[in-house]
Amino acid sequence: MRACPQRQSSQPGWVRYTMENQRERLIVKILLMTDLEGVSCVKASDGWCAPTDRFYDVACRLLTGEVNAVVDGFFAAGASYVQVADGHGWGGIDIERLDSRVEYARTWPCGFPFNLDSSFDGIAWVGQHAKASTPYAHLPHTQSFEYIDMSVNGVSIGEFGQLALCAAELGVPAFFAAGDLAFTQEAERLAPGIVTCSVKRGNTPGTGEECTATDYGRRNTGAIHLPPARAQAALRKAAEAAAFKLRRNPPPPIPLNKPFERVCLLRPEEAHLPRKRSVESHPDSVIPLMNMPLDPKPLVTGEAE
Repeated sequence: MRACPQRQSSQPGWVRYTMENQRERLIVKILLMTDLEGVSCVKASDGWCAPTDRFYDVACRLLTGEVNAVVDGFFAAGASYVQVADGHGWGGIDIERLDSRVEYARTWPCGFPFNLDSSFDGIAWVGQHAKASTPYAHLPHTQSFEYIDMSVNGVSIGEFGQLALCAAELGVPAFFAAGDLAFTQEAERLAPGIVTCSVKRGNTPGTGEECTATDYGRRNTGAIHLPPARAQAALRKAAEAAAFKLRRNPPPPIPLNKPFERVCLLRPEEAHLPRKRSVESHPDSVIPLMNMPLDPKPLVTGEAE
């Protein structure tokens, strides 16, 4: 995927300006990345997460309710601009129900970092799921159910980590993350100082590394959910606290060390086939690394993963 030049926003972050009434305020600019599988009461991938699924419209309404709760918390804490990135593969935002104060973003020809640039003061997530092979997670995966693991410089990451590392390269802190409990724990490990809010918790033990991609997609459906009203109330409160913290004491961006190597281990489509591994590297930037296509090679029996 070709690289895109980084655009500078006309509304830079943390710039002081004087209103007509002479009151001084801080502009706080936030990118909110969304996904569908980490939303409370979204019960499974099958039947819920694709446009042809029976409960897809319900899932989109539930996600939009969680997004609106988070957005309300951000604005209550003084945010001046929130861009909502509709990050689920088929889309997951019910745009007719979306808070009118935000801007909505969908489709990114250049891939990572999804409109994020250094003018943003912080990046947040809602509806996010845990990375592939996470025990006691609900619907965990990384991009697809084919992944067993993705790592950068030996650190295992998922979809949250991919974008959080890109944000770190731009100097933008990851300050808020919401989804299932296993995901929030993952976020706290990778980005110390982040504020999190869990709205459900998975109850399937083990990593599922022995599964095919199809079997893994149906494996981790057990969970205990907060009802939507309780989930949204908790999200609003946590988001407001996170945005206040962002204004006063933002967490540091995740430290990065050059060069960068990405290793992806992939499940077979059928049990008798070998696993595959893809290795890519970049000398000085994680953003183009995240946009590199995979080049998976079958693992030879006995070869280290």
